[in-house]
Amino acid sequence: MSKYLLNKFLFTVDRDPELLERYLADPAGFVPWWEAEWANRILGCHEGEASTWLAFDDRERTALVEHDYVTLFEMGAHPFLALTLFIGMYERSYDEPLGFQLEYARKLSHITLPHPDIAT
Repeated sequence: MSKYLLNKFLFTVDRDPELLERYLADPAGFVPWWEAEWANRILGCHEGEASTWLAFDDRERTALVEHDYVTLFEMGAHPFLALTLFIGMYERSYDEPLGFQLEYARKLSHITLPHPDIAT
């Protein structure tokens, strides 16, 4: 498992409206595409620089495809990166203010301190 790669996915997808919409529309197609095209790009470098060793494991891939932010949090994905990504995806589905944020908090309420380690 790579918390770095999970967080990199959350970070890059959240910051690109096109990637966000593609992930929302077709997560089963998007996650393997992102893994092949983006996982090994080095953040902050030009497009030609890349590593070769980063890949999701099956549990990570499944949680991303299913938009399972509870499992992602339990695996150590950064809670604020996950929250901002999923707000971008789901807040439009709620009529009440902070609707998704309240659901996110409710679904994570079973987790007590100390929270899962988010260090990468």
